[in-house]
Amino acid sequence: MNKLNRLEELKNKLFSKNYQTQIEHRDVFSSLPGKANKIADSWKAGEKAGFNAEEKFFMKTSKFKKFFIFSVIFFVLALGYAAYVFFAGGNTVSNDNIDISILGNNFTAGGEELPLIIGIVNRNNSALDLVDLVMEYPKGGVTNLSSDTEHFRMSIGTIPAGAVRNENLKVMLFGEQGSVRPIKITIEYRVTGSNAIFVKEKIYEITITSTPINLTVDAPTEISPNQNITLNIKASLNATKAIPKILVKIDYPPGFTFIKSVPGPSFGNNVWNLGDIAPGAEQAISISGKMVDVFDGEEKTFNISSGSQSNIDKSMIDVIFNSVKSVVAIKKPFIEANLSINGISQREYAVDSKTPIRAEILYVNNLDTKVDNLQIRVNISGNAFNRKTIIAQQGFYDSSKDTITWDKNSQSQLKEINPGDFGSVVFSISPLSLFSPSGGMLTNPSINIEISISGQQAVEGSVVDELNNSTGAVVRIISDIGFSGKALYNSGPFINTGPIPPKAEKLTTYTIVWTLSNTANNISKAQINSTLPSWVTFVGPISPEEENLIYNSLTKEIIWKVDKIPKGSGITGPARSVSFQISFKPSLSQVGTMPIIINDAILTGHDDFANVDVTVRKIWLNTNLENDLAFPAGGGVVVN
Repeated sequence: MNKLNRLEELKNKLFSKNYQTQIEHRDVFSSLPGKANKIADSWKAGEKAGFNAEEKFFMKTSKFKKFFIFSVIFFVLALGYAAYVFFAGGNTVSNDNIDISILGNNFTAGGEELPLIIGIVNRNNSALDLVDLVMEYPKGGVTNLSSDTEHFRMSIGTIPAGAVRNENLKVMLFGEQGSVRPIKITIEYRVTGSNAIFVKEKIYEITITSTPINLTVDAPTEISPNQNITLNIKASLNATKAIPKILVKIDYPPGFTFIKSVPGPSFGNNVWNLGDIAPGAEQAISISGKMVDVFDGEEKTFNISSGSQSNIDKSMIDVIFNSVKSVVAIKKPFIEANLSINGISQREYAVDSKTPIRAEILYVNNLDTKVDNLQIRVNISGNAFNRKTIIAQQGFYDSSKDTITWDKNSQSQLKEINPGDFGSVVFSISPLSLFSPSGGMLTNPSINIEISISGQQAVEGSVVDELNNSTGAVVRIISDIGFSGKALYNSGPFINTGPIPPKAEKLTTYTIVWTLSNTANNISKAQINSTLPSWVTFVGPISPEEENLIYNSLTKEIIWKVDKIPKGSGITGPARSVSFQISFKPSLSQVGTMPIIINDAILTGHDDFANVDVTVRKIWLNTNLENDLAFPAGGGVVVN
């Protein structure tokens, strides 16, 4: 009975909160009678130390209890985690549990409808709410989704947990044959208890097997600087039904100068409206131009695109059906010819009708071998050259063809040109008068100079290569602008007062008249600037009143903002003119002189055809009124 009481006492101590503390201050085993006060190293050591059966049972029971408690706690935690996953975690939505499948052909003809089946699988334990299906694909012949794209959005609603939703869609793609077009399918959805929008995406790529508009370009792959170039473009319909309002657009590279095309452009110089094209029909465009201000080794790219016409801007392509590129390499010519006019080498020139033209052609052999029988030919055309004034030094001018030729017969050095050798030929020509009573007014007066140079190169044995090169320039004739200024007393739109001749310290008024005429080309941005001397006063008024003439009393500057002077003004049409009144009170110091009453006047403007700024100066006017028919002799000298 005592042993049982002790066992219960030990159990109470074991499960007591203060048991460990008590152990630290008291040796439990010291109370056991007849036993040594030491702790065994092991169970066997305990037996040797004299532990009895009751003590061994107690120690084994203690470890079992601890293991049991740990197991219970682990089980409770595992059960709680499982419950959380089942009741809470199982209701979360993961993108990984949403599948997007696209069923359709991976190949399609451009411009043809392509049916697609979009499958959406929701493998989550919760429904997807407010689901939108968004489809995005290139609008035309662009290569990626970062450019202009088509967007389609469809509201699907709710997709329950574990459900599958299939949607039938159709797309129409465009592009070059063999190009790949990406289609991006996006699912936008919400989940219960959240206002956030979640997104799931998938990209589907489709290869274009054919294009609705076939574009082919026939152009040289190499040309020399300043040479003519022709691009022949053919557009044909490859679709099974007609396509309306087709445009073809060309983006020219820097250095290309458009000359003409057949047919002519519909918008600007680079857009053609082909209208409605029937299946199998073909339309051709031939474009002529020149590569100027380009250099050896450069590559120039022409970008040609076709597509439907925009409803907003008729000159723009709305949807690009197809696009191609044509690359031209710039190569240094074998025989180089450079033209300079009046000492300046460029592609376009502007001279006035009274300036003779001296043209020089410099030729150079750029080959490593000699060139035999060099021939230089110049063809002159246009409406503004005087054929009687053409002089070709050591060359022959054929007036029936308006050509000048230099060859070995006229210059012996042209028989053989060694590598690196150079030389020059010269000719001169004068422009025609821009207006004549018999011929009338010239329109867009210009002189075109086209140069072709050819020679022969020995290759192997008796084989000879023909070498050719060409260049040219255009000389535009600047319009003749007439600017007359006169001072009047007895005539003009105003009544003048005061003594004639002018008398010291007495006021006399004068009328100043500026008149403008113009020949062949329209002049824009025209303006006349002049000033009054300190002893002259601006009176006004102005006639006609609608003319924009301004006087600055601080600077004594007069500005006539003419703006436009149409071609033919004062010759075949009315002249531009303005009149205004000034006053002059001579000083005693001016007696015996004819003082200036208005200083030099300068006309500035822009010749729209010659594309140059023009300047005309009119010298001052004094009190000697030479243009007044009723003005008395000596009436301009100031008297006392």
